[in-house]
Amino acid sequence: MFKILKYLGESKASVVAIIALLVLQAYCDLTLPQYTADIVDIGISQGGIEYAVPEEIRAETLENISLFMPEEEAENMKSFYREKEDGEYALNTEDEQLIEELDESMAIPMAMLTALSQSKEMDIDKLKAMIDTGIMTKEQVLEYSNQAMEAYKDMGDSAISQMAVNFVKAEYEAMGVDSASMQTRYLLNKGGRMLGLSIVMMVTAIFSGLIAARVSAKIGMTLRGRVFHKVVSFSNAEMEKFSTASLITRSTNDIQQVQVVSVMLLRMVLYAPIIGIGGIIKVASTRTGMGWIIGVAVGAITVLVAILMKIAMPKFKIMQTLIDRLNLVSREILTGLPVIRAFGREEFEEERFDVANKELMRNQLFTNRVMTFMMPLMMLIMNGITVMIVWFGAQGIDMGKLQVGDLLAFITYTMQIVISFLMITMISVMLPRAGVAAERIEEVIHSKTSIHDKEVVKDEEAGELKGRLSFENVSFKYPGADENALTNISFTAEPGKTTAIIGSTGCGKSTIINLIPRFYDVTEGRITIDGIDIRDLSQHKLRSQLGYVPQKGILFSGDIESNIKFGGDSITDEEMREAAEIAQASEFIDSKADTYKSEISQGGTNVSGGQKQRLSIARAIVQHPKICLFDDSFSALDYKTDVVLRKALHEKLSKSTVIIVAQRISTILHADQIIVLEDGKISGIGTHDELLRSCETYQEIARAQLSEAELRGGIA
Repeated sequence: MFKILKYLGESKASVVAIIALLVLQAYCDLTLPQYTADIVDIGISQGGIEYAVPEEIRAETLENISLFMPEEEAENMKSFYREKEDGEYALNTEDEQLIEELDESMAIPMAMLTALSQSKEMDIDKLKAMIDTGIMTKEQVLEYSNQAMEAYKDMGDSAISQMAVNFVKAEYEAMGVDSASMQTRYLLNKGGRMLGLSIVMMVTAIFSGLIAARVSAKIGMTLRGRVFHKVVSFSNAEMEKFSTASLITRSTNDIQQVQVVSVMLLRMVLYAPIIGIGGIIKVASTRTGMGWIIGVAVGAITVLVAILMKIAMPKFKIMQTLIDRLNLVSREILTGLPVIRAFGREEFEEERFDVANKELMRNQLFTNRVMTFMMPLMMLIMNGITVMIVWFGAQGIDMGKLQVGDLLAFITYTMQIVISFLMITMISVMLPRAGVAAERIEEVIHSKTSIHDKEVVKDEEAGELKGRLSFENVSFKYPGADENALTNISFTAEPGKTTAIIGSTGCGKSTIINLIPRFYDVTEGRITIDGIDIRDLSQHKLRSQLGYVPQKGILFSGDIESNIKFGGDSITDEEMREAAEIAQASEFIDSKADTYKSEISQGGTNVSGGQKQRLSIARAIVQHPKICLFDDSFSALDYKTDVVLRKALHEKLSKSTVIIVAQRISTILHADQIIVLEDGKISGIGTHDELLRSCETYQEIARAQLSEAELRGGIA
């Protein structure tokens, strides 16, 4: 969760803009229920009369109201009215705050007049007569009014307000005012405001969604870039630690999880507390006395979510690992399909895939089944809360303490509060998985690479290197291994000469090649170029001196030209054709209809193994490297092509240091220096003839590959 918030923090301006839009959207959303209540309570029930303050009133009515008000308060009330030419009075203020204050002072007198009009024992004329004859004083009238209103006060403020509004309505009818047009005007006014708020809500929702989508897409793009740049800097040790399948999952599925949750956080989780807190404030202002119901709803939802999360959380944590496993099995099967078919292992591999697939399915089914309980239970809670509100609200309406519109608004606000928690609950389903995904992404981004440049490198001091390569007492142990793969390796490869490495499988030949470009760093000793430790050079400087042909030829999707020119944009077409000629690749390239523009599929699957090796060799030598590394790069070539190619390489690379790893003695027969490895140690160094006389290991290899005549006289 905090890691995802950290990603969002990188787009602070956009997040602030989204929050501002969500606050505006929430304001509109929370205002609409009140307008609905006003339409029901005032527009329909009260005929559009909002306050117990008549806009027009007769002089007699104004005097009658004054009877039930203290002298000072009555004078204050009259000051808000001005006399018209017809002797009636009109309200002379539009200040809502003043009107609300006047409403409070006029409501009880109007309710009292309404009660007198319905009484059989007393009416307003009798009361006036009693005042005029001195039977009752002003103070006694006010005391009588307060006693009479006590019964109505027990019913709530709404009862008195309703009586006052009915009095105003009756006053309008007595004056001949068109109350129907007043009601229509009120309804249109409130309806227009609701329409305006709805439009503002729509606009803010669209823009906040657009910005949230852009922010989440940017997060995905940034994370993919960071993971990619980090992976590119990985040495072989880090690649082996994470595995290719896992890195692909982290770069795609994991980042997708974070991206989806990011947009939901911005749209739902940010909006939920705003609407929830706003709903609570609005509910408190309704004065329904049913706020405890919200506490029950929130408590029930919290308990439900806690139980479901406790059950589902462990499964969410292992889901990504199972996806890794499925990707690994799928990748192995698809890559090794020809071998699987050749050995008739289709059923076995299908079963292996089914095991990984079913494990993931069982995990997902468990979490989905657990989370399927959430929505029905949430709806049960919401419907239960609605029933409670209607039940207790109906009692309030029956007692006159609550109006229908207020009850509708309370239900709406309560549902908004519950839905806000529901939104948080829905995102909480995805958060655990996204949290695990974010941790896996961070694990890649913040992993320490074992191969890195020193703070101060000697690139400028080295200048233009000649390519004299030396191993000085080099020992190497693979990460996690108990024994050395190489022990005390010392030799020097000179420019213009070919150094060959031969030995049995697993003796460390390729390991030596991998140490030179710093795919791994030596455990002991050092490797130097022109006397400078390669660890003192930047990786870019070091690798720019090398031409590397891996044991397994790797081509990239594109065409032949893009693969040969893979080393840089500065390579010319002439250099490309020359490199292809030397690598003996021009013959099969020219035979294609599109020659150098011929398409190469992913992994070079549309060319043969020998063609792939020749293109890899052309790619390495086209840059005119100081040091050329051939890791068993001639194994797929026929003998004739091998001989012609090596002769061309000898002429082309006459000034370069050439190191060849080979299995065939015929490939390295004319090397200036042959290094024989056995169990990670050098068992002999010399030319072919010297090693035939002095090295027992080389003799065994030679006897296995050469005839007696070749052993005695060499190969012509």
